[in-house]
Formats: sequence, C-alpha cells, structure tokens
Amino acid sequence: MTTTASWYVLIEEDTRDSRRVDGTSLKFHRWKLTGTHPIEGNETQAAEAAEDAALHYTPPLMNKHTRPGDQPARSAFRTPDGTWLVALTNQHNTCHIRISTAQLVHHQEEIQAPPPPRRDWKTKMRTFFTPDPPPPHPDPERNPWAPPTE
Repeated sequence: MTTTASWYVLIEEDTRDSRRVDGTSLKFHRWKLTGTHPIEGNETQAAEAAEDAALHYTPPLMNKHTRPGDQPARSAFRTPDGTWLVALTNQHNTCHIRISTAQLVHHQEEIQAPPPPRRDWKTKMRTFFTPDPPPPHPDPERNPWAPPTE
C-alpha cells in the first residue's frame, strides 16, 4: 500500500463490440477507462496534457473504416471542472470520449489469499454430510462498516 501524489490524464471511451448470435448481429456498448497516462509535473501541466489529448486523440473505433490522412469532425467541450467531453464524427461512425485530470492519492496492489489445501475424497464426503455452521452475527462495535441496528 502506497500513498502518492502524482497527476494523471484519464481517457474514457464508449467502446463497442459486435457479436453474431443466432444469425443476428448484436452491438454491445461499454463505457470504460481506456487510458491512464502519468504526467510528470503538477496540476497545470496535467491540464495542458488533457487539453492536448482532447484536441488530438482519436479512439481506435474511429479508425476502423478511415483512410490514412482522414480526420474526423471534432467538437471539444470543456466543463467548469476542467473535464473535456469530445464528440467525434466521420462518415462511418460517431463516438464520444471524456478526458479528465486526476491526482492519484492511493494505490494498493492486489493481494491473493493462498489456495485452500487439497482434500482427499474421504474428507470431501465427510464435509458433504456435515451441515454448515450458521454465519456469525455481525457485531457493530467490532465492524465499523456494519449497518446500524434499530
């Protein structure tokens, strides 16, 4: 677990995935974070990098049916909080992206529990016929995230 104070430019996109199911083409839309770009510097430099990305970044979805040198129509909107919303259009597709700056203040790597011990078939059969114990009653004094009791 580390505590940092570095700046990033975040890019969110409307990604699409097409699949054929029973002879029908289905398009799945998913809004997801596609880029986290670290910025060397302070908040002002991160805002400048976000503006540059808003004016020049083109998502891969727009490049599917374009020729080299084609550029989509672009409308870039800056919101009062400094986030950029960019609408892109070409003759085949339309999409939008959101570009924002953020300060990373906490990062923790994933911790995986050790795998459970392997059991032989006798132990599996024994536990199959043994009833499960009831779940423990949550104690609000020990668990600060437990819902309040009335």
